[in-house]
Amino acid sequence: MKILITGAKGFVGRNLVENLKTISDGRSRRYPSLAGCEVLEYDIDTSPSLLDSYCSDCDFVFNLAGVNRPKDNAEFMAGNFGFASTLLDTLKRHSNKCPVMLSSSIQATLIGRYAQSDYGKSKLAGEELFFQYSKETGAPVLVYRFPNLFGKWCRPNYNSAVATFCNNIANDLPIQVNDPSVELELLYIDDLLEELLAALCGKAHRCDYSGLDPMPSRDGRYCYVPVSHKATLGRIVELLETFKKQPSTLLMPSLMPGSFEKKLYSTYLSYLPERAVAFDLKMNCDDRGSFTEIMKTLDHGQFSVNVSKPGITKGQHWHNSKWEFFIVVSGHGLIEERRIGTDEVLRFEVSGEKMQAVHMLPGYTHNIINLSETENLVTVMWANEVFDPQKPDTFGEKV
Repeated sequence: MKILITGAKGFVGRNLVENLKTISDGRSRRYPSLAGCEVLEYDIDTSPSLLDSYCSDCDFVFNLAGVNRPKDNAEFMAGNFGFASTLLDTLKRHSNKCPVMLSSSIQATLIGRYAQSDYGKSKLAGEELFFQYSKETGAPVLVYRFPNLFGKWCRPNYNSAVATFCNNIANDLPIQVNDPSVELELLYIDDLLEELLAALCGKAHRCDYSGLDPMPSRDGRYCYVPVSHKATLGRIVELLETFKKQPSTLLMPSLMPGSFEKKLYSTYLSYLPERAVAFDLKMNCDDRGSFTEIMKTLDHGQFSVNVSKPGITKGQHWHNSKWEFFIVVSGHGLIEERRIGTDEVLRFEVSGEKMQAVHMLPGYTHNIINLSETENLVTVMWANEVFDPQKPDTFGEKV
């Protein structure tokens, strides 16, 4: 299968190209019907002669080419309508009736704040051109009206507020928010890619429109991505500031599967400068070894790493409600747990050669002993709650 992608070097194009390559060469086992596909990349600096050869034998076209920020508004129509016309004329000349996808915009509705949008008018003209082409040739067309897009590789200071905020906050640059209450509908690049790959396999989601809202319809005139998010500018900035502070607070916010927060965090990280990719952790060191907190969460406790020098015993305390996992990743040790008020002792010999997670039970005083005379004992620890110095729930008592 030969897939032509126009605007291949743009935000969506680049993501689509790279993901199709992983499918084509077997690095991804998803979409087995697309294995071995050939990606034909076309962009503004590609020789126009290649468009003719690509259109002669391609099996699917993603038309992602377009103009977002021209120097003159007249360029909207030339870039968003003119090239689409050239593309469709070339396909017609070769009698190629393969499916053609158009990247349009919600601004093409010309509703509300988009009513006078030259960009929206050019996109609407492109849509009508595609529908007319389908009527004349019988070729399937898939017209998508995208809301605001965000994700890795989106160009900052161009046409995405999210990209600009991520880039500027990650790089200690100022941002400007005129009205924090303004709400955006946002579409994440991975959700968009899922839809485009499904469309390649004949499973596009179709809809009609009621104002700005897509209304799912099996025989709808348009196509849409069924997953999007709404967030105010103020909420976006608040989250980004939280992400920026994580290396110092160690607090990881709630990132539920499929949530906007999870997708925004991934996007933010893609804009980090090299100096911020690695950050120091505070090591609490003494003559026994070290203890270092790694990460804290709001509702799933915290992670730490403990290093014990040869022959050292650590712990010797118990908790009322707190419980932990101890996982030895290097060295050879012994974990002991004694039920408070009894002589009942549980013993677990542990080693990095065979990793196990050992529960530190509530109501059991516990320790960990480095049995080696030469090697440090390294233990990854998880506690079900973040340490609270005002209510530590930790009481010293030897096993």
